[in-house]
Amino acid sequence: MAANFWASTQFLNWQFSRTELQEIRDELENGDLALIQQYTLPDRRLLSIFFNQQLVKLGKRMSVRQQALATAQVYVRRFYIKVDLRSTNPYLILATALYLACKMEESPQHIRAVVEQARNMWPDFIPSDIARLGELEFYLISEMNSQLIIHHPYRTLQDLQSRLSLGQDDVSLAWSIINDHYLTDLPLLVAPHVVAVAAILLALTLKPTHTGNVLTSLGSSPQVSNDSSQTGSAPVNAPQRRVEDFVKWLAEGEVNVEAVANTSQEIISLYDIWDQYSEKTCKEQISRFVKARGLDK
Repeated sequence: MAANFWASTQFLNWQFSRTELQEIRDELENGDLALIQQYTLPDRRLLSIFFNQQLVKLGKRMSVRQQALATAQVYVRRFYIKVDLRSTNPYLILATALYLACKMEESPQHIRAVVEQARNMWPDFIPSDIARLGELEFYLISEMNSQLIIHHPYRTLQDLQSRLSLGQDDVSLAWSIINDHYLTDLPLLVAPHVVAVAAILLALTLKPTHTGNVLTSLGSSPQVSNDSSQTGSAPVNAPQRRVEDFVKWLAEGEVNVEAVANTSQEIISLYDIWDQYSEKTCKEQISRFVKARGLDK
């Protein structure tokens, strides 16, 4: 596996500017305007939430590791900038992406087990013939030009834990935020280390939660202990010290601060739109075109 992200196919072929990514999608949608107009879809981020939840449920049935789930999500996002969603059976694509990702992350699952668990979850959309999943595996590989190695932000987070003296709660929250970034276009827009740094920033300064889509700020100035045993101002508490150390490290480092800020805002925007998510709506919209176009056969 390539150790250097900057020499990888991920950087060389699958990183885009926002303008480039939008142009790719516009060209894809302009290819069949009648189909686009006939089958409207929810916001892409809402669909991503739905796809993520379905993949996680399928993965849990087979005890799939988080990194394989993350790789599957990147595969799905790459695939759907090459192929219009309405021309596919998304449930079969999800199952195939997870099957392929498990292979690439060296935790392979038997194809029969994947099909069986997928049929248990989506009985109306997954055919019993395992050959269909095998065919789609080659389809995914082809559309991704056989470029299947994915670099993730998790390693950078682990590397920075000791350097920045991050607490376990900070790391756990940053890890969850990294998981959430796969629900956005960020894997196609920024380098993994930028995502990791942005996740640490959010973990130290904000507390994103998905319960009712609440994004609760810890405050612009962390609480200060009232213990004034020392002369002068109250001592800086541990959370504030970690924030200050992180800001200093960021200012002195080589990470693109603007990219970190934009990445953080993209993740916050995801949490902002989470309130609008409806699993029922996503299911209905997908079922409508899959059934109408016979894509469940």
